[in-house]
Amino acid sequence: MSSYTLHRGDALTVLKSLPDESVDAVITDPPYNSGGRTSSERTARTARAKYTSGDAQHDLANFPGENRDQRSYRAWLTELLTEAYRASREHAVVMVFSDWRQDPTTSDALQMAGWTWHGKMPWIKPASRPRKGGPKQDSEFILWGVKGTLDNTRDLYLPGHFIASQPRKGRVHITQKPVEVMQQLVQVCPPGGTVLDPFTGSGSTGIAALKEGRNFVGVELSDHYAGIANERLLQTMQQMRSQEDFVLAGPEAE
Repeated sequence: MSSYTLHRGDALTVLKSLPDESVDAVITDPPYNSGGRTSSERTARTARAKYTSGDAQHDLANFPGENRDQRSYRAWLTELLTEAYRASREHAVVMVFSDWRQDPTTSDALQMAGWTWHGKMPWIKPASRPRKGGPKQDSEFILWGVKGTLDNTRDLYLPGHFIASQPRKGRVHITQKPVEVMQQLVQVCPPGGTVLDPFTGSGSTGIAALKEGRNFVGVELSDHYAGIANERLLQTMQQMRSQEDFVLAGPEAE
């Protein structure tokens, strides 16, 4: 049975406490710090105002860390991915979500931290709104790299893009990712290995890791979202145990 550890605190502080070469994949969705060219533009709007439409039918809690300018964002993300690199084993894969604005900066930070950049995958969201006068912004991007070289001994083939809408039923986070997409991504971690997510949010990466037979280490700064993530992770563990008990309680094979 897979297990998880959820740290409540600052991502960089917690990452510095992790042992060397203790995780097998890093999959994370950091605060993008997008949506503003000046300090007033970045700080005048909350995360909810930046990343949800004005007539959204939900009132989800905001999250911290959304007011860095691009230079400080790159420096901060570089330091964070450097610590993640140290904590990762050889052949570990890193995957970092980004929007179009922070795509160049994210690729810089990934490489400056020591990872070998291998490319990016679009996550296409069909339910996004059209934009009058031009193309709609219907994609986020997953930039990925490797510590050392990719382990090509594994019989693993993943798609180069993903098409899925943001969760609607039971949505609990502003930038929540679909678990079905995350379940594909966590397969870059070897079975029984450990997936690290320094920005756990509502816990979707961890849920996917547990469902796919991987262990999970998460970090979340917001007490509100850490509580939600822990509840969802516990619920996933309980469901998995119930399924195992059901199988064990079934009739023996003849």
